[in-house]
Amino acid sequence: MNIRQVFLLISAIGLFPIALSYGLVPQKSLKYLFEISVFDTNTIHIFRAVMCLYLALILFWIIGVFKVQSRQAALYSLIVFMLGLAAGRILSLIIDGIPHWILIIYLLLELGFGAIGLLLVKKSD
Repeated sequence: MNIRQVFLLISAIGLFPIALSYGLVPQKSLKYLFEISVFDTNTIHIFRAVMCLYLALILFWIIGVFKVQSRQAALYSLIVFMLGLAAGRILSLIIDGIPHWILIIYLLLELGFGAIGLLLVKKSD
């Protein structure tokens, strides 16, 4: 396995439990993790959709691990995903203030993984 494959695989494995925490049983996990009460159907629906978006990208990254012709596209999607999330979190920090500490950790990880992804794309070009 080369470094791009390892990076995509680590990213997929690391994001999998986060995806499940958002949408598998959001009424329980979000209350436990972030003290968010989720009861209405619309909110549950949104969190399950977010979970499946995460899972779809994870699947694409895993495809990139095993299919060389998809690897570069998977790496670009990982960069856009991570830096897009980080941008939203930074915007929220500016507008809304400081969130739960784990969300700050997520921001740092997203920035780090986005930066590593950019380095790997630059290295491969």
